[in-house]
Amino acid sequence: MAEKRTLRIALAGNPNSGKTSVFNCLTGARQHVGNWPGVTVERKTGRFSHRGYDIEIVDLPGTYSLTTFSVEERVARSFIVDERPDVVVDVVDAGNLARNLYLTVQLLELGAHVVVDLNMWDELEASGATLDKARLATLLGTPVVSTVAQRCDGVTDLMDAVVDLVEDREARHRHVPVSYGGHVDDVVAELARAVESSGADLKGLPARWVATKLIEGDTEVAALVAGDAPGLARVREAASRGAQHIATATRSDPERVISEGRHGYVAGALREALTEARADRMELSRRIDGVFTNRFLGYPIFLLFMWVLFQLTFRLGAHPMRWIDAFINWLCGTVCAGLPPGLLTDLFVSGIVGGVGSVIVFLPNILILFLGVSFLEDSGYMARAAFLMDRVMHALGLHGKSFIPMLMGFGCSVPAIMATRTLESRRDRVLTVLLIPFMSCSARFPVYLLIAGAFFGERAGSVVFIVYLSGIVAAILLGRLLAKTLFRSSPEPFVMELPPYRLPTLKGLSIHMWERAKLYLQKMGGVILVASVVLWFLGAFPQAARPGGDAEAQDIASSYVGRIGQTIAPAMKPLGFTWEMSVSLVTGFVAKEVIVSTLGVLYHAESDTAGEPRESLARALRDPGNGITPLAAFAFMMFVLIYTPCVATVAAIRREAGNGWMWFSVASQLSLAWLVSFGVYQIGRLAGL
Repeated sequence: MAEKRTLRIALAGNPNSGKTSVFNCLTGARQHVGNWPGVTVERKTGRFSHRGYDIEIVDLPGTYSLTTFSVEERVARSFIVDERPDVVVDVVDAGNLARNLYLTVQLLELGAHVVVDLNMWDELEASGATLDKARLATLLGTPVVSTVAQRCDGVTDLMDAVVDLVEDREARHRHVPVSYGGHVDDVVAELARAVESSGADLKGLPARWVATKLIEGDTEVAALVAGDAPGLARVREAASRGAQHIATATRSDPERVISEGRHGYVAGALREALTEARADRMELSRRIDGVFTNRFLGYPIFLLFMWVLFQLTFRLGAHPMRWIDAFINWLCGTVCAGLPPGLLTDLFVSGIVGGVGSVIVFLPNILILFLGVSFLEDSGYMARAAFLMDRVMHALGLHGKSFIPMLMGFGCSVPAIMATRTLESRRDRVLTVLLIPFMSCSARFPVYLLIAGAFFGERAGSVVFIVYLSGIVAAILLGRLLAKTLFRSSPEPFVMELPPYRLPTLKGLSIHMWERAKLYLQKMGGVILVASVVLWFLGAFPQAARPGGDAEAQDIASSYVGRIGQTIAPAMKPLGFTWEMSVSLVTGFVAKEVIVSTLGVLYHAESDTAGEPRESLARALRDPGNGITPLAAFAFMMFVLIYTPCVATVAAIRREAGNGWMWFSVASQLSLAWLVSFGVYQIGRLAGL
């Protein structure tokens, strides 16, 4: 059997062009997600087979150009230049060709082997527009294929075009020189000849592209012709002379002139291949935005959507939660019946199951939450939410662009903090880093689920909604305070693209939900398991001896973890917290889910006896003998919301903002958490709650 040939594809495209849908159609669950080397931009790779090829596809960051002004642009261009993929599939929004084909032109300039994928083809047809794909392919000198990636329509044709291009079966494939206008083309051609004869190491790049970038003032390309050799000096002189000639002749910046030339090249191709639509496909989206982004209606609608999401998370997740809990109880009962009482049985029941099981029971709720968030993202509504929140933040003196990493903070604070590198000034980066931990990350969600579900019953969804909203309000107020004191400067304008509304596909939602849930499950077998075993050990020892010499486990209050809890309990008593709750906050520094596993280990260790059914953690917490009131439970949730984030987040703050700001963040959040919880509990007591 012949060995499969390998093929490497880069997937490029503008944001909101449907690139992720194409990637999901091709790879399904065969994906790997990480970060690009040296930067925090997410890197997705996947593998699949087609026509005898073992294909690796690399999803490049969404970008509008390859000018290297942003980290996304640098990553995309560096991969194409340095890695030289066999084919670049350029995913183009078929309903927005004029803007999307600008990136296509830059890929062609770069000498890449390009296949243009006109995605969302159904939307172009529905608008009444017609496009001659064969004519466009001839004008661009590259294959053009249409797809509807949300339904995976046309994806096989796309891969056939890729393979035909690799096997040199595509008649339309040729590198057509992009024209910038006569007065620029002559300068570029002359400089390209100088580059070719200079002896510079171009790393396989087209001389015409190098010449164009030199005229644009690209610093990375300028490094290719740095040096003392006479040929290199002549290239630099010719580039300077050419840029000056263009500036004088056009009375404009050379970079702008070349950019306008690219846009003109695209416009010329579309004049010949495209018959304009009778209707604007964005018209419906604009009508919906008239309500969803209305300055008066937009905010209540956003809050309503969030409230409904949390209600669904609790109500739909209630039954599968009970099923998982019942299975865990059955497992514990089986183990207790089959093994003799002792440390090994106690480790499994109280340590592993009491800790890990207490967290994994919330998996259905996590899946429902992620499904809802994925729906809002894929439908285009989350971009509107960012637009709405930017309006609030900007009015309060915060940098508009900061909302993007803050929005990421609802997933995980670590990548959100690292994403602040895309902000231009250090002032904006540090301020945003300090505010991100107030966004309730998904690691806190199991804590809210446990406490709200145990003490607030039917109102649990509304209570969690209030906690999330409190985090946003705290970030806004603190941001306002810091902007007026430690970070004084004027806010900058913020431009965000609002994509058209689309109906998400089940496959796309499932893949997004699984990607996030997989990280949650990985924590169960990693940090949560280790922390649970360590906590069990601290709660099981030291042991006292019976008079006859047999060993007997001491009361947990006298164990190592009990002693730790008793030490810090006085500081937390004014907040209404028990010593077990106080210990869980300490262990929560490792990861916020560990708070749940800690409570599971401690309360199950106190309530379990060998051979008896394991009581659910929620019922154990509600037990009046534990002294936890609903008011204290709500104060506890507020403390979890505000206090110092996990160790990984603290390390990220130190890496991005510096040691001083790290300690400022730790101290200020811990102090603020204590004060807020104290206020909630004491004022609530005075009010008779």
